[in-house]
Amino acid sequence: MSLDGENVVIIKDNNELGRVPLHNLEGIVVFGYTGASPALMGSCAKHNISLCFMTQYGKFLSRISGEVRGNVTLRKTQYFLSEKKEENIKIARNFIIGKIYNSRWVIERAVRDHSMRVDVQKLKDVSDSLKKSIDMAFVCEDHEVLRGIEGEAAKLYFSVFNDLILQQKEHFSFNGRNKRPPLDNVNALLSFAYTLLTNNIVSALETVGLDPYVGFMHTDRPGRVSLALDLLEELRSVFADRFVISLINKKMISSDGFIKKENGAIIMEDDTKKIFLSAFQEKKQEKITHPFLEEKIEWGMVPYVQSLLLARFIRGDIEEYPPFLWK
Repeated sequence: MSLDGENVVIIKDNNELGRVPLHNLEGIVVFGYTGASPALMGSCAKHNISLCFMTQYGKFLSRISGEVRGNVTLRKTQYFLSEKKEENIKIARNFIIGKIYNSRWVIERAVRDHSMRVDVQKLKDVSDSLKKSIDMAFVCEDHEVLRGIEGEAAKLYFSVFNDLILQQKEHFSFNGRNKRPPLDNVNALLSFAYTLLTNNIVSALETVGLDPYVGFMHTDRPGRVSLALDLLEELRSVFADRFVISLINKKMISSDGFIKKENGAIIMEDDTKKIFLSAFQEKKQEKITHPFLEEKIEWGMVPYVQSLLLARFIRGDIEEYPPFLWK
């Protein structure tokens, strides 16, 4: 890829395959080991266009970032809070409350919409258990205990995830979460969705001036976008999981679009990726009412709004960070 004026140009064997105006783009995702010119990378950074590189199998490689945004005071406060356990836990707790609440909502929505096709009692039992997990997280004051609550809640949620898949069960059954690499079609879809959503969250955090590598729930580790993974927790089920389930149940994809590698890893073929990415962009453009702001926004703006709310809390503009509690 190269830059010509204000256009991205795609070139193969010295032949131009197409061009797209930069002002039409929110992000570019590159698969395989093809490159981008320094001029294009610089322009993307300047215009805050996410440029993300992945392997041909969808594994994240790197992303292009521009100058650090935001004032130094905001980031210094973020670093300070991340080191103070009594302050840190307040933020981490709300991330996990949001995650469990939304996981429970996904299950309750399935009961409401498909009561004749699911085991209602089974799903209700899990929903009730998740409600208890929320209550425990609400009063938790210890990070290790909070991680235990989160882990148990995730097991409960994924124990009924297969019940939410209503079509193509012979090829899209879910028997537990696996990754690095994903070993079945459903996990391949989930991992891809989480990678794309994480990339969107990283961009949002950088836009509001926060450091995506310094989190409150996820511990610091070189190269890990811990804060982005924190925010991802509340959006996994209502955005990524529901999106994947919808792709399967609406038969927008089929088992023919997946390949099994020698090591057992399942990857998507190019045509399946195109369907996925196109539907993902459409999903981001859907309008919702934000539960805290009570204003209409696009789904794709949710990571930015949550990042902005987190920045406002860190600056002291609001009393606590309001997690995304979908209804």
